[in-house]
Amino acid sequence: MQPYTEDDYAAQLLQLLPQGPAWPRDPEAVLTALARALAMEPARVDATGHRLLAEMDPAQALALLPEWERVCGLPDGCSQPGETIAERRENVVLRLSARGGQTPEYYAELATLLAGGVCTVREYRPFRVGHSAVGQPLSNGAWVHTFTIGAPSVPVRGFAVGAGAAGEPLRRWGHERLECVIRRLKPAHTHVIFTYGAASAQQGATHA
Repeated sequence: MQPYTEDDYAAQLLQLLPQGPAWPRDPEAVLTALARALAMEPARVDATGHRLLAEMDPAQALALLPEWERVCGLPDGCSQPGETIAERRENVVLRLSARGGQTPEYYAELATLLAGGVCTVREYRPFRVGHSAVGQPLSNGAWVHTFTIGAPSVPVRGFAVGAGAAGEPLRRWGHERLECVIRRLKPAHTHVIFTYGAASAQQGATHA
């Protein structure tokens, strides 16, 4: 069901008026212009009411976006200054849909969502005589508790008409939020390294 327009409300107002020569209905009449002026506000309210149906979905929210952010505890320490409407919606959806986990697959999926491209996780197993081959790295010590996130090249996010708002930058780039969120959610005893570029994103999930 579509909201009523100004013309719809103006037609209804005119139908409520008396009949006769003093109440003309032709499009150029002053009375018709008055009806259209009076119809502007109910049409605006009707459109706003229909818009609230979309606000129930955080991926489409605009007027209620600050309320969605409040419910999700956003902005947080990883929020970036000058985030666009689209990025703020993505942050809300990510917070609501997050399941948590500590597996390589979980961090690869999370990094992919944050980076906007396929990411991989590379783990480092300790070098063991009799199990490891000649030429493999001596990944002992702290390397046992280290993993690498391989992400695509640093993205350039452009302004999109319909998804952005006045005052937003025409270009934004960087993976600051990706690195911040991963560091915040990683196990406390681990270290994480970030690499960028097509080759990094195509690395295998595990390094033996």
